[in-house]
Amino acid sequence: MAKFRYFTQPFSIKNLTLRNRIVMPPMCQYSATDGVPNDWHFVHYASRAIGGVGLIIVEMTNVAPNGRITPNCLGLWNDQQRDAFKRIVDIVHSYGAKIGIQIGHAGRKAQDCDDVVAPSAIHYGELDYAGQNLKTPRELSKDEIKEIIQLFQNSVKRAVEAGFDLIELHGAHGYLIHQFYSPKSNQRQDEYGQDRMLFGEQIIKAAKAVMPADMPLLMRISAQEYSANGFDSDYGVEVAKRFAAAGVDMFDVSGGGNGALAESKHPPFAAGYQVYLARKVKEATGLPVIAVGMLDNPALADYVIGSGDADLVAIGRGLLREPYWVLNAQYRQNASDSTPIADIPYQYIRGFN
Repeated sequence: MAKFRYFTQPFSIKNLTLRNRIVMPPMCQYSATDGVPNDWHFVHYASRAIGGVGLIIVEMTNVAPNGRITPNCLGLWNDQQRDAFKRIVDIVHSYGAKIGIQIGHAGRKAQDCDDVVAPSAIHYGELDYAGQNLKTPRELSKDEIKEIIQLFQNSVKRAVEAGFDLIELHGAHGYLIHQFYSPKSNQRQDEYGQDRMLFGEQIIKAAKAVMPADMPLLMRISAQEYSANGFDSDYGVEVAKRFAAAGVDMFDVSGGGNGALAESKHPPFAAGYQVYLARKVKEATGLPVIAVGMLDNPALADYVIGSGDADLVAIGRGLLREPYWVLNAQYRQNASDSTPIADIPYQYIRGFN
């Protein structure tokens, strides 16, 4: 079996060096009370650090109570939440991984909320992925938009104080930033409708203003919508270029999430089905990218990096099933020739001999 040559290599951006190219992407756990992380989150993230992941990105963490997807989602709108995250950051660092946090606002995809907001008062158009009835949002005023930008900045500042290694802004999957830059969900007549990328640009600049200069800012974008009347990847590239010019250092490239899937609007769902989007954004912006989408096969993950299509790969469902995905991928490959495996905790060495 050919050796893994690429995903095991370190990666550096600004002041951050990762031990390998494997990313645990943000995946909601719906397990918080009042937005505060608890023992579930502690064990969940610590176990992936022990398992060898290079970069862990904490699930979507919201800037306001009405920005949560569900009442059980994480928040970072107060100092109690910030202080609870410090414990998680410290344990992840102790096992050699780096950790970022995804800051976002659900906008019109908020559930069980009495004040659902969006760029325009347009219903999502269907049940959400969990079968919940979503509400028609009310349109944000310009003053409220400014307040939300400030809330983003406040949450980013708390994340820096908690010791996170990087910040990721959630601008994908039909959440608020995506809602603003998508023509189908933003039909405003003011400057935020005439320039749909303005809201995201202002959030990027607000985040950068409270981050250390050498700390990376990531952004997750949907580089293509997979729904009826959704934008194509050429528009998605223009979004990425605008946000890169505003200060984004790296993109986490996904697709879809702003309406029901429409025939012929999405690629076939197969292993690596969204890698082409990562490659297109990387070529257009010149910035490093994370590829996502059914990359659980270690050989495929290695190929995506080796081909230059992406700089890092996100392993989502695979890491939910197998916290030690990185260690086990190397073990399965190297067991026949006893090649040493990096980053095995000494307590577990017997399991890999």
